[in-house]
Amino acid sequence: MIGFGEAASTFARCGNWSDGAAAFDIAPDRRAAMEELGVAVGDSVEQALDGASLVLSLVTADQALPVARHCAGLIAKDALFCDMNSVAPGTKREAAQAFEAAGARYVDVAIMAPVSPAHLTVPLNLSGPHAAEAEESLRAAGFARTSVVGDDIGRASAIKLVRSVMVKGLEALTAEMMLAAHAEGVADAVLASLDASEKPSPWAIRADYNLDRMLVHGRRRAAEMAEAAQMLRDLGIDPLMTQNTVARQQALGGLGLTPPPEGLEAKLVAITKTSKGEH
Repeated sequence: MIGFGEAASTFARCGNWSDGAAAFDIAPDRRAAMEELGVAVGDSVEQALDGASLVLSLVTADQALPVARHCAGLIAKDALFCDMNSVAPGTKREAAQAFEAAGARYVDVAIMAPVSPAHLTVPLNLSGPHAAEAEESLRAAGFARTSVVGDDIGRASAIKLVRSVMVKGLEALTAEMMLAAHAEGVADAVLASLDASEKPSPWAIRADYNLDRMLVHGRRRAAEMAEAAQMLRDLGIDPLMTQNTVARQQALGGLGLTPPPEGLEAKLVAITKTSKGEH
């Protein structure tokens, strides 16, 4: 394991490492955790990788590419380097190129949920030409929910990060909404109104409906959200999310795609082409 933070230490504690596990982390204070869990402490990346057949890269996002490039020429040719970091698909593809040049094997792995409390039942998406073999090795190590999602490096990470646009975006919107609701003293009423208007439906239907509304009413909704942004400013809250909602609503409403095409795929194609000036 390269990097020994929360994820790596959790995997080390719960995994089936029949041949033993080794780790390296640039933070010296993590050596104690490695020793406590019976993980061999690497004094260097080279030492940790020596003899490894399965490598899990679990570092900070800004270090994912440098670490991958450094490891590409160090791991055994038959070893599997599982890049489990949350970085852009393009970053994973850059990393994979280093392994290809070195004749080594690289796998794009996306951790699709928080590691705690799921531990080894956390869902993992894998992609790349060596994903199937990596899945076997990860399952042997104790990971219970693995899925191969394609042969292309970057696909697993794309699924994770595109999903994060919604999931993390909703978290940020929730913060902005609730800070304003609290400041105005209307939190209970706002939450009750949301509960009353919630109509659960599959995301494909919701996405199609949301795009339809924006294409038809985007300009009007942009004006409304500009007022919402001003309200937040009046409350001393920086409208980080809301101001960009204004821009997105205005952009889609200004495409002139009325009436909108029928169906989600048709809308997406039309939006993409029109935004690029294609016809």
